Amino acid sequence: MGIFRRRTDETLNEQALREAELDRATPDPPEAPAPADPYAGTYPADDVLGIWVRAMARPGEYDAVLTVHAAGIPGDAVDFATLASGDVIVDSEQGDADLSPFADAVEQELQPPYRAVARRQDGDLWSLAARGIDVLELDFAHGDEIELASLAGEIDVRVDGEAWNGRIPELEQAGEAAEGEDYVVQAERLDGDLWEVRASPL
Repeated sequence: MGIFRRRTDETLNEQALREAELDRATPDPPEAPAPADPYAGTYPADDVLGIWVRAMARPGEYDAVLTVHAAGIPGDAVDFATLASGDVIVDSEQGDADLSPFADAVEQELQPPYRAVARRQDGDLWSLAARGIDVLELDFAHGDEIELASLAGEIDVRVDGEAWNGRIPELEQAGEAAEGEDYVVQAERLDGDLWEVRASPL
């Protein structure tokens, strides 16, 4: 299983503070992932401007919620995505431990591609939640997050939060296929030309 760590623009000091969990006002409690949606109110169905509040806001529903025994994994939180190929792309993790116990547990109930979050409960006992995702191959070199909104035939595109003057036919097709004429498509780069894509109605 290939494992890829996401590149960031943070400094070494910022990375050290994050890995030591000193970049937070208070540490997150080691508890199971909450099923509630922490980004409620930022979806287009709630507020048409909400899509620009936070790119790729995560839905609160999961396809699988598990308890997993996994030894030797530092920290209290791990977020990752697994592609259809079986490759694992790590969003956040302290250290570089083997995440196979998490992936193996999820794949007893859910086939890739999926996104998963793991939170330590106690000792080597973890809570793990995962949901299936849609992955699109998109040749687009400008940034890592895209928000494309279509309202009454007008297309608005933002890349990494900034307005972008151009069209992305693949994302328009994904939105039209799922939601009709008025929609928002959010895309986040997973690795190279592979993007996690989600369409929402307006």
